[in-house]
Amino acid sequence: MFTKINTVSLTGLDGCIVEVQTDISNGLISFDIIGLPDTTVREARDRAKASIKNCGCDYPRKKITMNLAPAALKKEGSGFDLAITLAILDASGQIHIEDREQTIFIGELALDGSVKGIRGVLPMVISAYEHGFTKCFVPTENAQEAAVIESMEIYPVSHLSEVLDHFENINIIEPYKVDINGFKTPVATTMLDMRDVKGQEQAKRAMEIAASGSHNVLMSGPAGTGKSMLAKRMSTILPDMTFEEMLEVTKIHSIAGTLPENTPLITERPFRSPHHTVSANALSGGGVVPRPGELSLAHCGVLFLDELPEFRRDTLEVLRQPLEDGIITISRVSATLSYPCNIMLVSAMNPCQCGNYGNTKRACTCTPQQIQRYRSKISGPLLDRIDIQIEIPSVEYDDLAKIADGRSSAEIRERVNKARQIQLERYKKDGITSNSQLTAAMLDKYCRLGDKESRMLKAAFDNLGLSARAHSKILKVSRTIADLDGSEDIKTAHIAEAVQYRNLDRRGF
Repeated sequence: MFTKINTVSLTGLDGCIVEVQTDISNGLISFDIIGLPDTTVREARDRAKASIKNCGCDYPRKKITMNLAPAALKKEGSGFDLAITLAILDASGQIHIEDREQTIFIGELALDGSVKGIRGVLPMVISAYEHGFTKCFVPTENAQEAAVIESMEIYPVSHLSEVLDHFENINIIEPYKVDINGFKTPVATTMLDMRDVKGQEQAKRAMEIAASGSHNVLMSGPAGTGKSMLAKRMSTILPDMTFEEMLEVTKIHSIAGTLPENTPLITERPFRSPHHTVSANALSGGGVVPRPGELSLAHCGVLFLDELPEFRRDTLEVLRQPLEDGIITISRVSATLSYPCNIMLVSAMNPCQCGNYGNTKRACTCTPQQIQRYRSKISGPLLDRIDIQIEIPSVEYDDLAKIADGRSSAEIRERVNKARQIQLERYKKDGITSNSQLTAAMLDKYCRLGDKESRMLKAAFDNLGLSARAHSKILKVSRTIADLDGSEDIKTAHIAEAVQYRNLDRRGF
């Protein structure tokens, strides 16, 4: 007897509907799976056989041929187990699956028939919905995550016998529902606050601008001046996420297996801070079965690289193309996948190896050659891609002795949200969400300058020897400063402030 059941396979963030076509006929007892299955999928034969027997059903002692179509697509992972097992039971006449043309089955099986959770359920369900399916059976562990797509009927199952009882009308499984609106409201999960940072008012202003326009930041200054402290509090002033951004970020973390328990939807912008020993592959993503790396896990959020020159040169060079394009492509023999990585890079570095160059309290022990060698670990092209470059001076005792009375993170975030809302409204027809994403054509449209502003920018361009990319960065930062001021036009004060945030260019770094 022939039958077919639908499931989903993932290629990067995109899902592909897979038909589990099963034929059971007389002949030598065998079970063959074709259609480019990997080792995990081929092992599903044994898991299916044990699960069927341990659920009290009969395993057909016949010739079983199973094709996973489309046959040209490589099938990977254990999420096919449930569909493969049900296809055998359906083809052997032990169950009858209703609405099979509208139903998707996803899940891994244990030998006793229990259904285990898998990675990537959310992008699978989204793909099924886009292909016109209306029902989806998923592991109970993944039910909250899958139920984010409210238009799909999500049926949670913890054991194979529950699915059998459902289709035999013995015990109907009720669709799982979750209140998405309750999860869309971000909940503060940290006690960090910008008010804790004493002094460094210019740096805090720069961080506010960076958060408003999603601009990359590099902080340079002596050790102990508060660079890491500022960076760690960046997450407290980031703007609220749109629902589309929440879905994109959740999809990536679902595939990577880093989705927090009982969190069906990520509502806070990610903050990733890998150690400086991280490899280039861990940063970009990869593996035998390519997975998202730190760049993609920080999508729509912050990637913080502390002690920037301590990172390997080849690791830092991985950043160049993703910072420009907002997407990273992983090419392997088995597949070529693309993951989004629209990130805000926040980095910190000491001005020299001993960390005291420019420190008014301690003398630097480095030679000019050592200072140059230390700084040269960061290439010019990478430095050029950083919008805001600021020097963090030593903090005076009087600033440290003061009671914290600066603006809180909540106050700064309110200003940031207003500025980002202006950008969302302005770019709603252009497919971008922040000033940092402006293309060359969009710069001409949204960052037009008057004669006075043009003369000021030309003077800065000539005096600092800026590149064309640095020129664009100044325009984008100026546009963000104007948005924070509620100004429709970019003024000379906005240009002047943006130029001030090219400190390393001005210092001939």
